[in-house]
Amino acid sequence: MGAADPLVPGGPLLESLVVPQPEGSLSAIVVSGGKQYRVAPGDRILVDRLAAEAGSELTLDRVLMLADGDDVQFGLPAVEGATVLARVIGPTKGPKIDVLRYKSKKRVRVHRGARAYLTAIEILQVGGKPARKAAAAEPKAEVETKPKKAAAKPKKAAAKPKAAAKPKAAAKKPAAEKEEIDGA
Repeated sequence: MGAADPLVPGGPLLESLVVPQPEGSLSAIVVSGGKQYRVAPGDRILVDRLAAEAGSELTLDRVLMLADGDDVQFGLPAVEGATVLARVIGPTKGPKIDVLRYKSKKRVRVHRGARAYLTAIEILQVGGKPARKAAAAEPKAEVETKPKKAAAKPKKAAAKPKAAAKPKAAAKKPAAEKEEIDGA
């Protein structure tokens, strides 16, 4: 058991390539695309595809935890007034995932692959309100609202009574009696 062992007191609690270790004392946990990320100023992370151009700045409003040294704030569901300012680096793709289905002696060989569409972002500021409010308003484009159609035609209050039902066809006439032919 070495010094890097997470079970040794004083050893690192988490060593991961996916979760960045904060260099400073300021860090936060934010939500983007339904996933949670621990971020600190200067971190570069990959999040699910965002509709933002490279170089634009965006604000992540859902901050679940904000830590500044020993001062830790938890939000239910989010910390009030806390935001994270980030700059979009650009779109990218995740690693290729190959799925291979094979059944011997059955001629079943299916090969499929997928790559996730991601966006690389750099964290600029963690904490309170962003310094530049214009940058926060930039990624949110105004959505045009279409005027609603006029109210649908009102349904007929009372259905018109149908004309008197046609009398049913009279019962079948009795079959004509067959005349017996006397053969002499």
